[in-house]
Amino acid sequence: MNLKNYPVAFMSMILLGMLTVLGGCATTGMERSTATVNSIDDVDAEIRKMITNVDVTAASLDSLTKSESAGLKRSFDSYSDNLAKLDAQGKLVLKRVAEMRSNSKEYFAEWEKQGDTYTNPKIRQLSEERRTKLAEIYTQVPIAGAGIEESYQSYLTNLKEIHRYLSNDLTSNGVSAIAPVTQTTFRDLERLKESLKPLIRALDDIKAELYSAKN
Repeated sequence: MNLKNYPVAFMSMILLGMLTVLGGCATTGMERSTATVNSIDDVDAEIRKMITNVDVTAASLDSLTKSESAGLKRSFDSYSDNLAKLDAQGKLVLKRVAEMRSNSKEYFAEWEKQGDTYTNPKIRQLSEERRTKLAEIYTQVPIAGAGIEESYQSYLTNLKEIHRYLSNDLTSNGVSAIAPVTQTTFRDLERLKESLKPLIRALDDIKAELYSAKN
């Protein structure tokens, strides 16, 4: 039988902890597997929320730059609120990426240790094939995430400095004076979004491998 045609349920059993191996370690294996899989979903959900926060914050800054004097305070308050949400969400995304890296490293290291304990050669081969394939896909995450922190922190720093500047000079002239800087943030926004795309693709590849049934 071609190993690639094993039922998806059986392949999932191999992925989710090798429950019949090393009795006392089975729960630990399941916990590691669950933490690894959950971290994928967490990173995916949080990074998509971050993209929404980025767009909303950029829109509120654009609205602020176009506000009449009477509406400056309201627009500034909206920008302040959205910037704070973006700051918090960005920190969470970076934390999730780090957790995923840590969880997957431990998970695959333990999987490799347990691989040789199978007496059935077909199961042993399947375990090794799946571990190798998934480990290769998972390595895309730290690679793809490498450029995110730098582009995000640079973008966020500029947004915060614009905020601090306008908090001291929330006038039409103040907004006009800082306009060249605000324009650069809109260009930086596109660079930030581009840096997020490889990570999103990497997460999509992992989810496709884990969740998609194959004929």
